[in-house]
Amino acid sequence: MTAVRPRDAVESGPAGPASPLARVVLVDGTPGGLSPALEADRAQAIADLERENHFAPQGVGPGPYELRLRIEDGRLVLDIRDEQSRPLIAHLLALGPFRRLIKDYHLLVESYAKAVQEGREARLQAIDMGRRGLHNEAARLLAERLAGKVAIDLETARRLFTLLAVMSQRV
Repeated sequence: MTAVRPRDAVESGPAGPASPLARVVLVDGTPGGLSPALEADRAQAIADLERENHFAPQGVGPGPYELRLRIEDGRLVLDIRDEQSRPLIAHLLALGPFRRLIKDYHLLVESYAKAVQEGREARLQAIDMGRRGLHNEAARLLAERLAGKVAIDLETARRLFTLLAVMSQRV
């Protein structure tokens, strides 16, 4: 299993030091049909990624980069572009290894919303702990699947998984 680099780690190599994602775009259209909780997760993940990230694609010039995400034929497509939106490289990841984690993510989001409605503070804390653990597991898997293609840190991987899970809700 590939270790996830710490947040402050910078990978050098063909791409040089990591350059940030300047923009993240979900290509699958407007976020219609999402629950308020999923819409909030989507918006927060994009804002956090655009504010702070470690994203170092291998074999391309220096960033910053635009990342366009879409789901196509059962795969996550990471379409990496330069600041002028010119294509640099695309990576496809099969969704199969993520299916259980995505399903569990949606169950936790539903449980959290229900616990909020019921005002069950202890339940909210337990769900939140489970959600953090799930995000960490998914982030490690995502970093492992991107190894040799794109170096990412744990927080970037967590946010990318959130977007993957939200996009999977619409498919």
